Amino acid sequence: MRIIRKHLMWAGGAALASVAGWMTLREPPLEVDIGPVRRGALQVTVDAEGKTRVRDRYMVTAPVTGRLERIDIPEGTAVRAGDVVARIAPVPLDAQAIRQATARVAAAQSLTSDAETRVRQAHATLEQERRAAGRVDRLVRAGALAERDLEDAQLTVRLREEDLAAAEARSRAALADVDQARAALVALGGGQPNTRVLVRAPADGCVLRVPERSERVVVVGTPILEVGDATVLELVVDVLSADASRIRPGALAVIDSWGDGERLTGRVRRVEPAAFTRVSALGVEEQRVNVVIDLPRLPPGLSDGYRVEARISVWEGRDVTIVPISALFRQDEGWAVFRLRGGRAELTRLQIGEQNATGAQVLDGLRAGDEVVLFPSDQLTHGRRVTRAR
Repeated sequence: MRIIRKHLMWAGGAALASVAGWMTLREPPLEVDIGPVRRGALQVTVDAEGKTRVRDRYMVTAPVTGRLERIDIPEGTAVRAGDVVARIAPVPLDAQAIRQATARVAAAQSLTSDAETRVRQAHATLEQERRAAGRVDRLVRAGALAERDLEDAQLTVRLREEDLAAAEARSRAALADVDQARAALVALGGGQPNTRVLVRAPADGCVLRVPERSERVVVVGTPILEVGDATVLELVVDVLSADASRIRPGALAVIDSWGDGERLTGRVRRVEPAAFTRVSALGVEEQRVNVVIDLPRLPPGLSDGYRVEARISVWEGRDVTIVPISALFRQDEGWAVFRLRGGRAELTRLQIGEQNATGAQVLDGLRAGDEVVLFPSDQLTHGRRVTRAR
């Protein structure tokens, strides 16, 4: 009995020593940041810088060769279509130049016919959208459609109204070009020494820019000044061609960082069909595409040529499983996270769909309510004990 008791005491002491050694040598729990997997709305956007510009900008050019009188109209001056903005004393021309002036009259008349056709098309489109908005309004009242459908229809009507106004402005500009071409032809044909060709504003708006004010000799087509309506702006954003392929006309755009704290919303009107090459700040050639965005409401502080930042929506999910983007890392050819389970980090592979700067859509591998390790370090391995960072 004494021998058995002695052996038991030695065995118990050895076990206690082994446990104490294991407690001393095992790795302490690693402090980590923990984030939840949740369900909610996820929106993917294309973020880029852009500039505002006057939607309909007209470059007034010299209709004849001659001496241009000094231009004293300051930038910002309001003008009406047909107002005289410059005067040119033409030089005597030969018969060939007169024939060329006659051809310019014919060309201006053709542009007038085209502009009038576009006005009729814009008017018909506007009437169709108004009827469609009326039908949507009745369906919303009956509970068959959501309020957002009515807002989209009303926005489309406002955009078509602006298209009609722009088409009418172009029609007036074309008529002014005809008048200028005819006046130039009459003046050149008359050959009177004191004759002045009156250059008129092609549309309502204001003087945006005068390249040169001094009196000088100009040839046909020399830019004299720019005219446009500064209250009708559009936003031009250049994005990578890979991003442009996902943007569709009508997509929602959020605009901020234009100088005021107010956040504006607009709609993509057009994705231009051709890309262009631009060298980035790092010296890399990039293929860029211009995206044109309409601003239904223009705040007083925004004007032509202002820099803005735009976020264009390309995908939106209303009820999806979202994992924090900072928890993801590449594992072989896919994605993985460290999921917290029983106080330990468990390596979990998953499939993701759309993603933005803060979260990613989980297609398989995680459920809402799971907790994952944020910003996992190289010290973290599968099965490692972890504790929440203080």
